[in-house]
Amino acid sequence: MAGSEDPTGETHELRRALGPVHLTALGIGAIIGAGIFVSTGQAAAQSAGPAVMISYIIAGIGCLLAGLCYAEFSTMIPVAGSAYSYAYASLGKFLAWVIGWDLILEYLAAASAVSVGWAGYFSGLMKNIGITIPQQFESSPIVMSADHAISFSGAYINLPACLLVLALTALLIVGIRASATFNGVMVAIKLVVVVLVIGFGFAYIKPENLTPFIPPNTGQFGHYGWSGILQASEVVFFAYIGFDSVSVAAQEARNPQRDMPIAILGSLAICTILYVLMCLVMTGLAPYKTLDVPQPVAVAVAAAGGALDWLVPIVNLGATLGLGTVVLVLLLGQSRIFYAMSRDGMLPKAFSKVHPKFRTPHVSTMIIGGSAAVLSAFLPHDLLIELVSIGTLAAFVIVCISVMVLPKPNPSAHRPFRTPFVPWVPIGGIVVCGSMMLGAPLGTWIRVVVWFLIGMVLYFAYASKHAKTPDWALKPEAK
Repeated sequence: MAGSEDPTGETHELRRALGPVHLTALGIGAIIGAGIFVSTGQAAAQSAGPAVMISYIIAGIGCLLAGLCYAEFSTMIPVAGSAYSYAYASLGKFLAWVIGWDLILEYLAAASAVSVGWAGYFSGLMKNIGITIPQQFESSPIVMSADHAISFSGAYINLPACLLVLALTALLIVGIRASATFNGVMVAIKLVVVVLVIGFGFAYIKPENLTPFIPPNTGQFGHYGWSGILQASEVVFFAYIGFDSVSVAAQEARNPQRDMPIAILGSLAICTILYVLMCLVMTGLAPYKTLDVPQPVAVAVAAAGGALDWLVPIVNLGATLGLGTVVLVLLLGQSRIFYAMSRDGMLPKAFSKVHPKFRTPHVSTMIIGGSAAVLSAFLPHDLLIELVSIGTLAAFVIVCISVMVLPKPNPSAHRPFRTPFVPWVPIGGIVVCGSMMLGAPLGTWIRVVVWFLIGMVLYFAYASKHAKTPDWALKPEAK
C-alpha cells in the first residue's frame, strides 16, 4: 500500500482497517463520559427543567456540524495541537494563539470540573461504606446560585478533588501511560451504569416531576423557558466533549468519504438518544430543582426510594472509577497543547522540556496539574462546566471558519476526507455553536473576556515576538 505524504513531509502508511461500525463504537466510547454524570443536574435545576433533553439535542446538532469540519482537518494536519494547529495552518499565528489560549482554559476547567464531579460521587461512595468526609473538606468554598451570583459556602476546600488531581499529576510526571484496554473497561463501566439507570429507573418515573415540561421563564434570560433551554444547551455541551476522537481516526478508515459522516452521525445519534433517556429518567425520578449537586445521577436514583437503593452504590462506584480516568486523559491532553504551542515558539521552551529520567514533559505537567488542583479545590462544578463549554464552543466556531478559509490559499492540498455541503455545514456549525455561546450567562462571558485579555498581554509581550511558522504548516501555492 502506498504511503501518503503529510504536511511534515514524511510518508506514513496507516492501515485503513476501520469500517463504520468500528468508528461508530469509537465515538460512543469517547462521548459517554463525564458530562452526563455532572452537568445534567445543573442544567435542569438552573435553566431548563425537564426540557433539558431538548438542550441535549441542540448540543448534539452543534457537535455533528463541527465534527464534520474536524474530520477534514484531522486528515490534512495529523500533528499535535488539535484546533490550535488547524487555526495556525489556515488563519495565521494570531488566531492560532487565540484558539490555543482558549484550549488552555478549556482543558484546565474540564479537568477541574470532572474532578469536582468525581469528588461528589467519591464522597457518596464513602458514605455507602460508612465513612463520612466532613462537609468543610468535601465541597467548594465558593458557590454559584441559580441566578449565577457568587457567594461563599462556609466550606474550606474540596480536598478529594484537589488530591485526585495532584495524585494523577504525579503519575503523569513519572511516566504513567493510559492503557487503551483499561480506558475501554472504564468506558464500559460508565455505559453499563447509564443503561442500568435508564432500564431500572424508567418504571419509577413520577409524571408530576415532569410537569411543566418547559417551566415558564421567570423574567430573566436563561432562567427556564426557551431561553433557559438555549442556556442549558451551552452547559450540557460538556457531555459531548470527546466526540472528535472519531475525526482523529479518519486516516485509518477504509472509506473515509463514506464512513466518517456515518460514524460521526451514528455515534452522536446513539449518544444523544441515551442522554435524552437519561434526562427523562433523572428528572422523572426527582424534582429537577434538587439535582443541582455534583452527583445528580446518584441523587435522582436515591429519590426513587427503597426500590432502587441497591443501584445507588453502583452509580457511585461506576462514576468514581470512570471519572478518574477522564481527569487523567484531560491532563494528558493539556500537555499536548502546551507542547504544540511551545514547539511553535508561542510559549517558552520550558513547556516542551522532557525529564531526563522519566522522559515526560515534567515542567508543563506540574504547572497544569497545580493549576487544575487549585481550581478544583475552590471553584464549584457549575462555574467550571460553563467555562469548559464556552471554551469548546469557541474552538468549534474557529474550526468551522477555518474549513471555509483553508481551500482558498491551498486549493490542491490533499484531503482524504472533505466536509460535505460546504459552506452550509460549517455555516450551520457556526450558527448553532455561536447561538449556544450567546446563551451563556453574563458572568461566564466576563470571566472569559478577562482570560482572553490576559492572553492578549502574553501574546504581544512574548508569543508574537518568538512564534515561528511551523514546518508542518500548509503553505499557499506559488502563483
